Amino acid sequence: MGIMQRNVLFWLALAIAFLVALRLLSPVLLPFVAGLVIAYFLNPVVDRLSAAGLPRGVSTVLLLLLTTAALGLAVFILAPPAIEQGRLLLEAMPAQAERLKGVLEDSARGYLGDRYPQAQESVNRAIAGLTDALPALAGTIAQSLWSQGMAAFNFLSLMLVTPLVAFYALLDWPKIVAKVDSWLPRSNADQIRMLAREIDQRVSAFIRGQGVVCLVLAAFYAISLSLLGLRYGLLVGLLTGLFSFIPFAGWAMGLITATGLAVVQHWPEITPILMVVGVFLAGQALDASLLSPQIVGSKIGLHPVWLIFSLLVFSYLFGFLGLLVAVPVAAAIGVLVRFALDTYMRSSMYRGPDAPLA
Repeated sequence: MGIMQRNVLFWLALAIAFLVALRLLSPVLLPFVAGLVIAYFLNPVVDRLSAAGLPRGVSTVLLLLLTTAALGLAVFILAPPAIEQGRLLLEAMPAQAERLKGVLEDSARGYLGDRYPQAQESVNRAIAGLTDALPALAGTIAQSLWSQGMAAFNFLSLMLVTPLVAFYALLDWPKIVAKVDSWLPRSNADQIRMLAREIDQRVSAFIRGQGVVCLVLAAFYAISLSLLGLRYGLLVGLLTGLFSFIPFAGWAMGLITATGLAVVQHWPEITPILMVVGVFLAGQALDASLLSPQIVGSKIGLHPVWLIFSLLVFSYLFGFLGLLVAVPVAAAIGVLVRFALDTYMRSSMYRGPDAPLA
């Protein structure tokens, strides 16, 4: 077995071991991964403060205090009304579903009438099945969020473990990077550093850029829907913005939910429903034409289909923890696959033994 084959097998075994460990330890890893994500997010700011002459320990403490204060203020302001709206929505879901069922059946009857009785019957069955599933779906989502999120991300982890991990990771980030660099095989160190830099650029562009986009969209949807007087508009707007990192799916789920709530609340008035739809069309236009191009940019190299697939697979395998690691892993796989393809395209296996090297 050649050196190349041994290297491939080594890194493949390392990747498999990482995924197995992630699967086995996922119930307790979430606060540690969250702390590392926070440290990764804040490290460039700490580096700038340190370069300006502020000791790294002081800049780390100062930045974490400011971040904690900002997050605490946001939670203090937004969490109580959002939680209350979520509780009221879950309680009202059966009545809301029944009301939506009546509206849809009346609309279908008005369009189909007695001219297409078989179609009318099929539509009624489909509507009944859809609306009957809504309360169960809401309960399943709530239970899943609780079991996968709150059970692992409990009060102790949130208030103690995650900030501690973020603090020590930020404080020792240069040492950690230097230590990992010292473990690289000397013969391939430059190549691995090049790949690591490319992965870092893509991951940082997505996480930092998309994080800002999600916050802006969450504020836009929450404020707009609340101003329109939509019941549960704050909750729907915040969730739509926070899940907008999932291409199209986050926006589509928010649009469907908000439109259904608007129909239940305002039917037979059309204008308020169209205004709710208009908010989502404006939000999508804002994201596509301004926010994503200007903030995230076009250098992340993550195709939307690949990103959605990665998020679904990792959330299925590892729960909420999978959502945190899906983007970095997807970016790393994308970079490694492109590197492997480029190496293959320049090899004699592809070009032939007698072809000149490019």
